[in-house]
Amino acid sequence: MHPTWQYALGDCRDLLLLMEVRLAGDSRPYTPIDQRVMRAFENSINDVKVLLIGQDPYPTENVAIGLSFAVDLKNTSVLPRSLQNILKEVASDLGPKVRVKGDLSKWADQGVLLLNRHLTVPIGDASGHDDIGWDRFTNKVVEALAEHHGEKLVAILWGKQAAEVEPLLGKATVIKSAHPSPLSASRGFFGSKPFSAANDALKLVGRKPVKWDS
Repeated sequence: MHPTWQYALGDCRDLLLLMEVRLAGDSRPYTPIDQRVMRAFENSINDVKVLLIGQDPYPTENVAIGLSFAVDLKNTSVLPRSLQNILKEVASDLGPKVRVKGDLSKWADQGVLLLNRHLTVPIGDASGHDDIGWDRFTNKVVEALAEHHGEKLVAILWGKQAAEVEPLLGKATVIKSAHPSPLSASRGFFGSKPFSAANDALKLVGRKPVKWDS
């Protein structure tokens, strides 16, 4: 975790300790690996300009990398359907020549905070850690981010779980739609053009747009 995040989330130490205790008390193996659980916070809070909320990591071993919707390309032969749909919408929104790698690390390097609501999941058990308290921590993350950046923050919220944080976002610009999962993508995600909308919002507040084709 970057020192700026450590400072911004200083009052979360006890909560994170509780999460460690609960994870240690769960006999089921979980993903991502411990070294990647906090990967979303490697870069400075000062550099964040877009918040993109996911639900929980992919429950397949060695696929999740600690960034919402992203995958470890070395261990992924077929991209998850949600990620496939995201990449389809990138091309639809920004043009067919746009190409994006599935690890999404270039987005993170440009100030896109790829944050899951729940930072771990038992392998093979989607949503299996939804009740252990991660959402309390990620709520604190959203609040800290909104306080730090105010109207200069853009939030992309896909689906009901992501929409839960909207009241915490203060003056941030909020872009909402259905989730990109196969069950809901056709009900409002496809055609929502969140990437160009986010860049338009960033330009309005004097921030550099994201190169989503990275």
